[in-house]
Amino acid sequence: MKNYITVIGGGLAGCEVAYQIAKRGIRVKLYEMKPVKFSPAHSNKDLAEIVCSNSFKSNSHTNACGLLKEELRLLDSLLIKIADEVKVPAGQALAVDRDDFAKRVTEEIVKNELIEVIHEEIISISEIAKEGIVIVATGPLTSESLAHEISNITGEDKLHFYDAAAPIVTKESINFNIAFYGDRYSQEKKKDESITEWKKRLEKQSIEENSYINLPMNKEEYEVFWKELVEAEVVELHQFEKREIFEGCMPIEVMAKRGIDTLRYGPLKPVGFDDPRTGKRPYAVVQLRQDDKQAELYNLVGFQTNLKFGEQKRVFGMIPGLQNAEFIKLGVMHRNTYINSTKLLDETYNLKKNNNIFFAGQITGVEGYVESISSGMVAGLNAVKRFQHNSNNMLINSKKNVDEADKIVFSEFTMIGALAKYISTENSKFQPMNANFGILPPLEEKIRDKKLRYAKLADRALENKTEIKDEEDNM
Repeated sequence: MKNYITVIGGGLAGCEVAYQIAKRGIRVKLYEMKPVKFSPAHSNKDLAEIVCSNSFKSNSHTNACGLLKEELRLLDSLLIKIADEVKVPAGQALAVDRDDFAKRVTEEIVKNELIEVIHEEIISISEIAKEGIVIVATGPLTSESLAHEISNITGEDKLHFYDAAAPIVTKESINFNIAFYGDRYSQEKKKDESITEWKKRLEKQSIEENSYINLPMNKEEYEVFWKELVEAEVVELHQFEKREIFEGCMPIEVMAKRGIDTLRYGPLKPVGFDDPRTGKRPYAVVQLRQDDKQAELYNLVGFQTNLKFGEQKRVFGMIPGLQNAEFIKLGVMHRNTYINSTKLLDETYNLKKNNNIFFAGQITGVEGYVESISSGMVAGLNAVKRFQHNSNNMLINSKKNVDEADKIVFSEFTMIGALAKYISTENSKFQPMNANFGILPPLEEKIRDKKLRYAKLADRALENKTEIKDEEDNM
């Protein structure tokens, strides 16, 4: 049996896995194909590159993703710790400077003497698993060769869905005669506030809080924009590709085609804003979120897209305030890969028919950065358990059953455990899932108020914090 654990993929999940294993004194061989080979959406040579949004979502523990982050902090998650260190202003959300984040994760992984980073594409999992443990954390952009190998191992040929990334513009190219700073509701004029007082507060807020820039639209501007958006040219997919778009990352042009007002009830909803030029609520509002520490770059919130590059500049340039915008990164549509985890994996992210193979990250069907890190945490801790079990029993038989005592299954009342249970519970309509309170077991008492109900669910989850922390201390 090999005296190390193999991790394939140096993304968020793979790096968390490697760190958690090495922390427990076990050697790791971490394979990352960059910079020898890049996926269509990656360009940074560092590990843990963030491709889509730079937001790790809300930090509030009454938000599902905020609760998940809090649980991961209790378990000493390396990536959440670094995200906290390189955060940029984003209101209640945890957003990071992409480059600083990837650089810091790479530094921590590379300097660890128990982790060997190998820049090479792996295309054979079966051979590695014959003599040791392997964790596949290749993410939503798994290479064609490895995806084919995964299909052979799992016996599944349906591995693909699609999502899209939003454009990024420079702040200096935004027209601030139209645009204004502010988070939702904090910018809205109070009933007992005079126009003068309100404008003074907005001026102060624009200096102190620059995490969101808002672009108001009137009815005419919105309807012209909507018409051009739904009629714009999109990138044609290859014949073998299928248009399986995950709802949580839907291209804005697809959303727009569902109805003229769909965007106004979605990413362009004007609720909580007043236009400083008129003192009234706009017809629609486009939000831009800070994307770097220097507050020089902003991404268009909710504008993941599959429009052709020229069409993106033309159509998005019609948004008031972006007429002269400098797009430093345009939206892209890319292939994503995930397995039918509900049929293939258990609650430890272990492949049911081969105990030496684990999966982690978005390839398992968890959707989102923090969710990927969570899966890496669970897979890493359980890979350690499996490694110790093999060593103690001198086992190399990958199909021999592992005692339940040698597994770490998190409580379904925690968000970590609920996600693990979701992806491992058979479901014929399985699709990628973000952290959300709907996957937690319901409360015994019925609470109509959603905020109060979420608070109760979060409090109940964190009552398990001793159990969560004990999983780390007892290893």
